[in-house]
Amino acid sequence: MNKSACRIIACICVLNSLATGVAVANEDRTKKDLSQVQVALEQSQAEFQQQQKEIAKQQQKLKNHELAIAKNAKALNMAEQSVKTAQQLQTEQQQKAARLEKQQTQFQRILAAQLKSAYMAGGDDYSKMLLNQEDTAKFERTLSYYNYLNKARIKQLDELKALQLEIAKNQAELAKTKERLVALFEEQKRRQAALLGAKNERQASLKNLKQQLNKTKNSISYLEENEQTLIATIKELEEEEKTTKIELLGLNRNKGKLNWPSKGKLAHQFGQRKHGGINWKGVLISASEGTAVNSIDNGQVVFADWLKGYGWVIVLDHGQGFMSLYGHAQTLLKDVGDMVREGESVALVGQSGGQADSGLYFEIRHKGRAVNPIKWCRRI
Repeated sequence: MNKSACRIIACICVLNSLATGVAVANEDRTKKDLSQVQVALEQSQAEFQQQQKEIAKQQQKLKNHELAIAKNAKALNMAEQSVKTAQQLQTEQQQKAARLEKQQTQFQRILAAQLKSAYMAGGDDYSKMLLNQEDTAKFERTLSYYNYLNKARIKQLDELKALQLEIAKNQAELAKTKERLVALFEEQKRRQAALLGAKNERQASLKNLKQQLNKTKNSISYLEENEQTLIATIKELEEEEKTTKIELLGLNRNKGKLNWPSKGKLAHQFGQRKHGGINWKGVLISASEGTAVNSIDNGQVVFADWLKGYGWVIVLDHGQGFMSLYGHAQTLLKDVGDMVREGESVALVGQSGGQADSGLYFEIRHKGRAVNPIKWCRRI
């Protein structure tokens, strides 16, 4: 899996997180997601530039290969033409040799005919004609005639023989030349094949690089789109925070109108005497275990832990010196630092802290002093 794909998957995870957690997403989380997307975007852009450089490099190599192929193709063509020319010359020499051989045969046949004619002219026996010497003048003319013819034919035969030797020599040289040209042609064919193979490899590599470049380009587009989505989301969250910001304005404005944190009878009331001469600082509301404990007003959790005598306790700050306390909870639903709205569940009713029965201990304090919840909450 390449780097771009990993970054895409990471980004998808970020977006999925964003999509499924819009309701609980906060500005810090979204900014963190945006930072991750921007880092991935920078990496993809750097990778894109590197791939562009590599493609330019491969294109230059491909150009060099194509130039070499063109040059070699030209030389290959010339070699092929040379081989054809040598073949043609060799054929012409062979044809010439054949003609000379035919001519030689013809000369030999003519010479043989002449010898036969001379024999017939001289009677039955040439030597007899020479010994009889009946007609010396005729004999000398006949002899001169045949000497002339013989010399002429012998000269022609000698010239013919010399020409044949020259042709044979030329054919041998042409054969060597042709052999050398054929070897050169074959070598250039092999080189051409190697160059074409290298060219095909370059083209395949270039194609692969372009595919990677397109993937990176798509990744960049995807990341840029996500970046804009996250920026818009952050802006929306900032606007939402401005409009829905929880303000801690104290409890004075709602005195006597506050909702009780849980429904139930008051098992103990504020100021009621406890064992050991201690008065109740709050009220104990009888309620079933697991019943929701709701905040009486907007507030911020300042304490959420187990406390001796109270079990699991959560304390909310409502501003202007007002706090509310909820004890004996089965479990706490908020942590220190959380902002809560009026009516939001912060715990579940329980009997922690050694209580025999389930119920909620509830206090309201102003500047550290416990006040009677009955005067601050609606009449039951």
